[in-house]
Amino acid sequence: MEIIFSLDQIDQVAQSILKNLKHKIVLFDAPMGAGKTTMIKALCQELGIQESTSSPTFSIVNQYQSTKQNQTIFHFDLYRLNNEEEAYDMGMEEYLDSGAYCFIEWPEKTPTIIPDNHSIVQISTLSDGSRKLVLQNL
Repeated sequence: MEIIFSLDQIDQVAQSILKNLKHKIVLFDAPMGAGKTTMIKALCQELGIQESTSSPTFSIVNQYQSTKQNQTIFHFDLYRLNNEEEAYDMGMEEYLDSGAYCFIEWPEKTPTIIPDNHSIVQISTLSDGSRKLVLQNL
């Protein structure tokens, strides 16, 4: 799936992503400032998260509970990890094996922990300020 969109269309894009996801582990591949956290916030809203969502840059992982579908969502920001061992130490494998949605920013920090079955959302910024999103289900 490939979509070009502006930020005022983000809710519709989030709906489309959720309809086309084949896995609950979703990796976000984008440069700093491209909109990974903004997209994850929109996905959380679509999944029924009513509490405020934010980037877990300092906590590494935030947990949300959906009131709409009574499910848990984990949002990881792995930017601050120094090495993959830190992800093992925090029990990342348990989160990934939980069956919950796991939205992961900077997944390249943990290449051997990520299961083979996952989805990838690639976001790039175009010259006119719009975004290009590509969804792959592996």
